[in-house]
Amino acid sequence: MAKFATVEDYLASLPESQRRIADKVLPIIERALPGAGAVWHGHPVWSLGPAPGKSPVCFVKAHSAHVSFGFWRGRSVSDPSGRLEPGAREMASVKLRSVDDVDPGLFADWLHQARALEG
Repeated sequence: MAKFATVEDYLASLPESQRRIADKVLPIIERALPGAGAVWHGHPVWSLGPAPGKSPVCFVKAHSAHVSFGFWRGRSVSDPSGRLEPGAREMASVKLRSVDDVDPGLFADWLHQARALEG
């Protein structure tokens, strides 16, 4: 697994199609959690604590066929859209295969809820 010093380094390493997805998601995250992003366990994570991974809220992670946008306590996030898929423990995420899968209003709502759960 490659090591990245910053979120920007991680994004720069992505194939163009995934970078476009991430470029559409990142401003939504930054509005909710300004300056809270860092690379933790090899991919970008936004946390409320004093160090990366302390009180983590959300993450972006590239896979071969999609980009995951997820939440540590995502199973507690209200999601009438049904798009969040349960993951390990309390996590949940959405698979983004194109920029058209990014819903700024919905994602901002999820972020607001997720931040409140950690705050």
